[in-house]
Amino acid sequence: MTAKLRDGVMKRGASWSYVVRVRDASTGRSLPKWVGGFRTEAAAKEARDNARVAVRRGEYVDRSSVTVAEYLREWLLTHSVAVKPKTLSGYRYDVERYVIPHIGGMRLQSVRPATVSKFYRALLDRGGRGEKPLSPRTVDHVHRTLRKALGDAVRVDQSLTSNPVERATRPHVGQEDRGGVWTPAQLNEFLGLASAHRLGAFYRLAAYTGARRGELLHLRWADVDLEASEVTFSGSTAVIDGQRVEGTTKGGRSRVVSLDSGTVDVLREHRKAQLVERMAAGRWWTGEDDLVFRAQDGSALHPDSVTALARKLVATSGLPPGRLHDLRHVHATTLLLAGVPVHVVAARLGHADPAITLRVYAHVLREQAAGVAEVFARALEGSP
Repeated sequence: MTAKLRDGVMKRGASWSYVVRVRDASTGRSLPKWVGGFRTEAAAKEARDNARVAVRRGEYVDRSSVTVAEYLREWLLTHSVAVKPKTLSGYRYDVERYVIPHIGGMRLQSVRPATVSKFYRALLDRGGRGEKPLSPRTVDHVHRTLRKALGDAVRVDQSLTSNPVERATRPHVGQEDRGGVWTPAQLNEFLGLASAHRLGAFYRLAAYTGARRGELLHLRWADVDLEASEVTFSGSTAVIDGQRVEGTTKGGRSRVVSLDSGTVDVLREHRKAQLVERMAAGRWWTGEDDLVFRAQDGSALHPDSVTALARKLVATSGLPPGRLHDLRHVHATTLLLAGVPVHVVAARLGHADPAITLRVYAHVLREQAAGVAEVFARALEGSP
């Protein structure tokens, strides 16, 4: 008995198939698209209805057997060519270390929001080395990588109609996961310890400008105007596959940041000390440029060296746990709590959009907003 096509659905052997007509963008002709492999007639009809809606919206995509692993590895080769080497390295690590081992064998078009949510839970439970729990901050980083990759599958490749990551339950990164932000007194204590080191000016400038590690290590004396009390951050230094790499700032744009008089004095003293080191090194001096922060022999500092030194200083201080990058958070938090407008803080930090600052420091702004009602009330009570 010959199978009959009924309203775009028919049985072929042991499974069901549907057909829809899709306009070919290159020729303008309407062509039939067959999709099969459904176990029941009801499943085929549901898929047919979804496909018809997608066709009307111009969102129809052909069914594909491409796996998550195949797509992501191709994505790393194609869609990530325009990003910075350090960003690409982070993408690659997340994909190969976490995503592919867990869901790489799935068909890309079979991934659902529930799939991604379950994947995140697995990482939180046993995603670390030796199947130890993974921190919410690390899982959030994986989430951002996967959201970008599957977003490109929708916008660029058109191999997905929607991004399942957008509707997945992402890990919550609370303030306890970020680590507590030091108080001004604690920051002063840290800077007091750091000031005894030849790189004390590095940590002073990090804390008083909110600059990133890479921006500080890229800084040249030509970028520092001590008379005008300002510094220009125009590039960044990173480590890619063990190699020191110079590039642009994270946002790709330079920015001018004002300096307080105390930091100007610290930088003046740092420059004098650097000249003394250079004269003492004599012909052993290896520096060929005017880096503000360098090793004693003039060579460029390895980025991890300033991170390790900060960790060592914190460990011997009795201060609460803190990272080098937390100096940037202390800077931003202190300014926001002091009432500095968000757009001003965003410009100082080098955020391309104040919305980024709002998102990262939402907890600080909530604290700031808590007392606004009383401020308003006091203002009215004091008015005639």
